Amino acid sequence: MTAQSENSHHPFQSLTPDVVLDALASVGLYGDGRLTALSSYENRVYLVHLERGLDRDALAPSSVVVKFYRPGRWSDKQIEEEHEFSHELMQAEIPVVSPLALNGQHLHHHAGFCFSVSPQRGGRAPELDDFEVLEWIGRFLARIHTVGAAKPFVHRPALNVQSFGLASMEWLLSHDMVPLDVQAQWREKCQTAINIIASQAYFTLDTGQNYHDVAIIRLHGDCHPGNILWTPTEAVNGGPHFVDLDDARSGPAVQDLWMLLSGDRRQRTTQLSALIDGYEQFRPFDRRELALIEPLRTLRLIHYCAWLARRWQDPIFPINFPWFGSSDYWTSQIHMLDEQIEAMQEEPLLV
Repeated sequence: MTAQSENSHHPFQSLTPDVVLDALASVGLYGDGRLTALSSYENRVYLVHLERGLDRDALAPSSVVVKFYRPGRWSDKQIEEEHEFSHELMQAEIPVVSPLALNGQHLHHHAGFCFSVSPQRGGRAPELDDFEVLEWIGRFLARIHTVGAAKPFVHRPALNVQSFGLASMEWLLSHDMVPLDVQAQWREKCQTAINIIASQAYFTLDTGQNYHDVAIIRLHGDCHPGNILWTPTEAVNGGPHFVDLDDARSGPAVQDLWMLLSGDRRQRTTQLSALIDGYEQFRPFDRRELALIEPLRTLRLIHYCAWLARRWQDPIFPINFPWFGSSDYWTSQIHMLDEQIEAMQEEPLLV
């Protein structure tokens, strides 16, 4: 690693428990001192238990989830647009966890941080080998996309080959993040993959926008199994709850489906069929988007490398990703790009 790995002060190092509790107090909520850090690398998220005085409203929550946004990542307008989208989804009775309105606002500021407060929701990862679960998720994704298609994002960016692919590659190379002994080979594979995406996957390199009339809508954007909380179906409001719209952006509908697929081609086809069976109970699915699955997977692979590198000054990243940056790591990325280049030239999944 280069100078990016030097141990410099990061803004999140100032986010002490006292700052978290003071931020909550600034919006009229008072923690009892019990804080639990929840899994999140991009932001800092805490489960905070609240005081239960005699004058507390009996219906008030006993605990909340407080999310502090990474400084400099999103503007206030972009965060507020995420909150507005989640509120629209809740108004449509879609089980999305949305920030609470406190003092008439969803986004708050304290000690240089932007933060939001949400209700706590329990649950576990969905069982994606259960086709009824996949159908259920597919139905809700269709409903999310119906709301998402109603109007565009104004401030949030689109998922495209320019921002996720080309810009990520150029940033990594210009900041000397790829070791010299594998740099030329990684650059060649990465450029080859981007060229294939630009030529075959409804994208263009010039504008980064999509063409061939595939609809671009507002999306969850990061709909992997960890962002779906499943509660027992016999419980009140049982089933999936969608969380963490932090990566909400514009893109093709299939972006919210492909990360739920795993296994070999036969398994992925069966899973996709179940998802789309549920999806099409509420909204038509454009089969042309199936050709985008492997290109979108490839863009995520390239973008993920740049994401790790750009976050390296955050102390939590070297601790949790100690393998990042070595020649072995980049060699494995070259092999994965090889596999993706091959996958993008195969026939897309058919359902």
